[in-house]
Amino acid sequence: MKIIKRNGSEADFDIAKIVNAISKANQAVEEKVRMTPMQIERISESVVLSCEQLGRSPIVEEIQDMVEHQIMAHGAFEVAKAYITYRYTRNLVRQSNTTDDKILSLIELNNEEAKQENSNKNPIVNSTQRDYMAGEVSRDITNRILLPQEIVDAHNEGIIHFHDSDYFAQHMHNCDLVNLEDMLQNGTVITGTLIERPHSFSTACNIATQIIAQVASNQYGGQSISLTHLAPFVQVSREKIRQQVLREIKEMGVEVSIDKISKMVEARLREEIRRGVQTIQYQVVTLLTTNGQAPFVTVFMYLGEAKNEQEKHDLALVIEEMLEQRCQGVKNEKGVWVTPAFPKLVYVLEEDNIRPNAPYYYLTELAAKCTAKRMVPDYISEKIMRRLKIDKNGDGQCYTCMGCRSFLTPYVNEKGEPQYYGRFNQGVVTVNLVDIGLSADKDMQKFWEVFDERMELCHKALQCRHERLSGTVSDVAPILWQYGALARLKKGEKIDKLLHGGYSTISLGYAGLWECVYSMIGKKLTEPEGEAFGLEIMKKLNEYTAKWKQAENIDYSLYGTPLESTTYKFAKCLQKRFGVIKGVTDKGYITNSYHVHVTEDINAFDKLALESKFQALSPGGAISYVEVPNMQNNLEAVMQVIRFIYDNIMYAELNTKSDYCQVCGWDGEIEIQEQDGKLVWTCPQCGNQDQDKMNVARRTCGYIGTQYWNQGRTQEIKERVMHL
Repeated sequence: MKIIKRNGSEADFDIAKIVNAISKANQAVEEKVRMTPMQIERISESVVLSCEQLGRSPIVEEIQDMVEHQIMAHGAFEVAKAYITYRYTRNLVRQSNTTDDKILSLIELNNEEAKQENSNKNPIVNSTQRDYMAGEVSRDITNRILLPQEIVDAHNEGIIHFHDSDYFAQHMHNCDLVNLEDMLQNGTVITGTLIERPHSFSTACNIATQIIAQVASNQYGGQSISLTHLAPFVQVSREKIRQQVLREIKEMGVEVSIDKISKMVEARLREEIRRGVQTIQYQVVTLLTTNGQAPFVTVFMYLGEAKNEQEKHDLALVIEEMLEQRCQGVKNEKGVWVTPAFPKLVYVLEEDNIRPNAPYYYLTELAAKCTAKRMVPDYISEKIMRRLKIDKNGDGQCYTCMGCRSFLTPYVNEKGEPQYYGRFNQGVVTVNLVDIGLSADKDMQKFWEVFDERMELCHKALQCRHERLSGTVSDVAPILWQYGALARLKKGEKIDKLLHGGYSTISLGYAGLWECVYSMIGKKLTEPEGEAFGLEIMKKLNEYTAKWKQAENIDYSLYGTPLESTTYKFAKCLQKRFGVIKGVTDKGYITNSYHVHVTEDINAFDKLALESKFQALSPGGAISYVEVPNMQNNLEAVMQVIRFIYDNIMYAELNTKSDYCQVCGWDGEIEIQEQDGKLVWTCPQCGNQDQDKMNVARRTCGYIGTQYWNQGRTQEIKERVMHL
């Protein structure tokens, strides 16, 4: 069995250390209240058994909590007091400087928490290490200097989560919708070099990837671009190619019909589109930004954005090529086609593509094929979104998320036009709803009292995020604020006007609605009473964001947090404070946002129908998913789910399996097995457990992850039930 030490490194479990620690505490008290050697041995064995029952690697503090509990269970209260005092004293010594120890463990490649913190960051490479090292320093400064102590304490105790504190010291924002149209049509500047309007589709794609990399290096969240902004350059290339063809025909001195010329032009144009899309696909996957990872980028595919029929036709060509190439995948180091993590694809379902007689239905069929094989695209229902996203002009809008799930609120600019590209999110603070439920101990009046206290704490933390960005000058990230990605501000100009009035959002996140409801009333969200209470909580959360927005002219919005490593952290903190409670804290994870618990037996259609009610109350961002087996030979079932999404829910995805073992060539699902108290990824065909010799792709937070996960998240993945 393995344990996780305080600095994040992994070590072998050693029962002798438990025996030794208890013995030292035992010797520190009077002889008449000491325990016998047999009692110490039994306590140690009980702790070992409890650790084995976790089904994952325990951390040192969890083991120490178990020791305390067992000592007191034996009635040795004086020994327990001595043990607790020793723990407290050692903790004070450690707190004097934890940053150095963490940085050294990163450099020496033995920090298991860092290895599993982000499922798309390889902690071995220098650029990632450099980012993590800088992050530790930033987090240290943030906790000691920049944040109020009550927020730091609440974060450490798992009451709230102050996201991305490793970037907070810098004046950086979270996620955004890149105004690619402005940058391509009007030019931009990258590292001091003027980039003019491109003269071909392939060049436009190349510039787009450079913009993506620059944006990723100047913020810490996801970004989205739209293929619609690239579509006009298809016509630019078409005209350019036509001139080339006409010149060649003239030089050959032959007669060629107009129809033949058009076919030649379109054939060459298709090849141009193929090269351009390939540039995006491969550049995004292979780019390594300054934070040591591929850009968290989403590509939006929405026919309804096209300005005219010709542009829609050209956009369809680009979408088709994007889906075809993504369906093929990328080659791993063995030359085998596998599923890449990026870019994430979002495909809009609309009347022009949802029914068999629609002109672009073939694109939806291709999207279904791609989803079955590569887990993308995800789907937005234009119909449902227009019903939910109403701007002040009374018009329903359809637009992409910023990255994986964060949505802007409807906004009309000074020209009276809806605007989404060029906007961004200031940051996130998430409330642990499970903690509120357990703190109330089934007392409904106390629940709402604690709820109010937590909301004020979150509000104060969100104000810290906003104030950190206030006064930021455009010079800190010229690509964002001066050269069109988000704005065209002057040098030295502050970004403050973009922080108010709805131009940007700031997010109140929430997690663990399922466990919160169950802890209070003993009902699941899938039961009528549980659903009603869950919806009541969601409405209350929205009341708070609306109140803050009204008072401060800042667009607070409710956000279904995509917990990654934090799902494990929250679970550990809850277990420490409240113990192991069946159905609430008996897992190494808590449930993301409003989601139905991963172990719940429910079919895909019922799950989406239920979650659509909660998604409608999460305007700042949310996504629902259904877990499905290999669907490559059952595309009609995929199409049924897609049609259901169009009619019932704004934003959803299908989670399939896409793995490969480099040792034996297995291309089925890589399994998770429990081994020596730890969850280990294992090839079912050859038994390979070397993560460097397998390709595993799983969706965990809207994005696909490929760098593995901590033990809590791995347990959650292992326990997912199929919905189809």
